Amino acid sequence: MTDATTKQIGFVGATGLMGHGLAKNILLKGYPLAYTMRSRAPEGLDELGATRAADNAELGHISDIVVICVTTASDVEQVVTALLTDPKEGLIIMDASTSEPSMTYHLAELASAKGARFADIPLTRSAKEAEAGTVNVLAGADDELFAEIEPILTCFAENIYRCGGLGAGHVIKLVNNTAFQAALTILAEGFAVCVKSGVDPAKLIEVLGGGGFANGGTLNIMGESLKGNFDALPFQLDNARKDVRYYNRLAGDLSIPTMVGGGVYEALSAASALGFGGEFCASLTKAQAKLNGIEIKAAE
Repeated sequence: MTDATTKQIGFVGATGLMGHGLAKNILLKGYPLAYTMRSRAPEGLDELGATRAADNAELGHISDIVVICVTTASDVEQVVTALLTDPKEGLIIMDASTSEPSMTYHLAELASAKGARFADIPLTRSAKEAEAGTVNVLAGADDELFAEIEPILTCFAENIYRCGGLGAGHVIKLVNNTAFQAALTILAEGFAVCVKSGVDPAKLIEVLGGGGFANGGTLNIMGESLKGNFDALPFQLDNARKDVRYYNRLAGDLSIPTMVGGGVYEALSAASALGFGGEFCASLTKAQAKLNGIEIKAAE
């Protein structure tokens, strides 16, 4: 074991779709890792040598670096507040959640007051890549802090995008997610237009695939929905709605009109109100079918 891997890593969210893979790959790279329980014990991590801390306060006290991978900005705030109860000297907190930049700045100030440092490291790609150690990381940190955390990031990332200083990772992540959801939303809406016009919606996927949308992940995800497969992107609609809400709030704080972001949020809210919030994002196709009283699928 090298000197680098003697750093004690803490992890909050190791049972999550993304967090489990991150924690596993940190362990596989030889770092000692402790985690806290949220809903259940994370599968397979104890066998790799992980240990369990009693709570987040203890985790902050024993760890050199803590990675957080939870759902909402308020979840992150609760975790960080506990981590800073009696933090280890020089503690570094890395937030891999999709959170709000305003919360990131606030929590960084709280951490600084306790002698700790804070970086935002939100992720793109899916749980499959998290398990494989090939996610994308969008890093927001100053030069000195980035140099310290980069070895940990390489444990689970194929690509590390240095987005800028504190908060930059979360800004890029919110824009990224909203742009992606906008593409899914217009495809689902376009399917409804095709069906009501008597046109096979699969032809839309075929045509877009031969043009500027060629090889796009959105086409694969929504094309599969026309075949009855809504699991191509394992990400819940309500989580997507939360991300777009954060984006719209950020844009509003900057006095930027959200003509597109607002529309995407309304579409996701409608899908949730129709009962699809707990399903994956491709269920936007189901929502359009229910909203318009039609069946949306590829022609036989």
